[in-house]
Amino acid sequence: MAIVAAGVTVVLWASAFVAIRHVGTELSAGPLSLARLLIGSLVLGLILLATGKGKGMVWKRPAKQDWTPLLACGLLWFGVYNVALNAAERRLDAGTAAMLVHIAPLLIALLAGLMLGEGFPRQLVIGSLVAFGGVLLIGTATSTGRAETWGVVLCVAAAVSYAVGVVAQKPLLKRLPAAQVTWLACMIGTISCLPYTPDLVREVSTAQASTLWWVVYLGAFPTALGFTTWAFALSRTSAGRMGATTYLVPVVAIGLAWLFLGETPALLALGGGVLCLLGVGLSRRTPKVRVDAPVDVGARQ
Repeated sequence: MAIVAAGVTVVLWASAFVAIRHVGTELSAGPLSLARLLIGSLVLGLILLATGKGKGMVWKRPAKQDWTPLLACGLLWFGVYNVALNAAERRLDAGTAAMLVHIAPLLIALLAGLMLGEGFPRQLVIGSLVAFGGVLLIGTATSTGRAETWGVVLCVAAAVSYAVGVVAQKPLLKRLPAAQVTWLACMIGTISCLPYTPDLVREVSTAQASTLWWVVYLGAFPTALGFTTWAFALSRTSAGRMGATTYLVPVVAIGLAWLFLGETPALLALGGGVLCLLGVGLSRRTPKVRVDAPVDVGARQ
C-alpha cells in the first residue's frame, strides 16, 4: 500500500506541472497558492470528517512539542514552497526550474541522515546521484539556456523549503494520523497566504471558467489527495527513500505533457527519464543481509 500511495503522489504532483502551466497565465504566484491551499484544506477537512464517521478515527490532539514541526511543515512546504515555485516558473523555463527544484531530494537525504538518524545507505546515495543525473539531462534537454538570477534564487528557496518541510513532517507521523498532519499543515500554509486574498478576488473575477476548474483540480488532487498519500507512504518508509521517489515526478510530467499538450520530448530528455527510473530503483533496493549457516560444533569434535 505504501508503494501504491507513493505512485499516486508521483502522478498527481507531475500532473500539477501541466495544470500550473495553464493557470499561471491568469493567476499570479501568491493568489494561485492561496486558492490551491484553500480548496485543499476544504477537501482534506471533508476527508477527515468522512473518515472519522466511517471508521471511527479519533482526532489526536497535537502535543506542545508537535507544533514547532507542524508550523515548519505548513509555513515552509505548503506556504513558501508553493509561492516561490509559482513565482520562479514565471521567470525561468521549465527545464531550468526542474534542475534547481530537484536538489530537494538530495537535501532531504542529507537532512534525514543528520537529523533523523537515517544514516547514508550506499544504495540511497548512489541511486539519488544517478536519478539527479537524469534530472540534469531532462533539464538540459528542455532548457532554453536563459536563467534569471531572481528566478534561480526562488527555485533554490523552494527546494530548501520542501526539504526542511519533509524532514519536519516525518517525526509527526509516528504520533499523529497522516490525514490529520496533512490537513493541519495545509491550514497553516493557507493562513500564511491570506494576505494575497485581495489579489485572488481581483484575478478570479476576470479568469476564464477553465482556469478556475484547473485551480479546483490543483487543490483537490495534487494538494489534498497527493499530500495525504505522500504522508501515508512517508510514515512507512524513510524520508530519504521517499525523497528519492520524487525524482520520478519530472519523468511522469514529460509523459503527461506529451499526452495532453502534444509536447514531444527530446531524445536527451527520454534518456534522462531512464536514468531517473534507474536511480529511484537503486535507491529503494533493500540491501541483502547475508546469513551464515549455523555451525555444528559437535560435528567437528
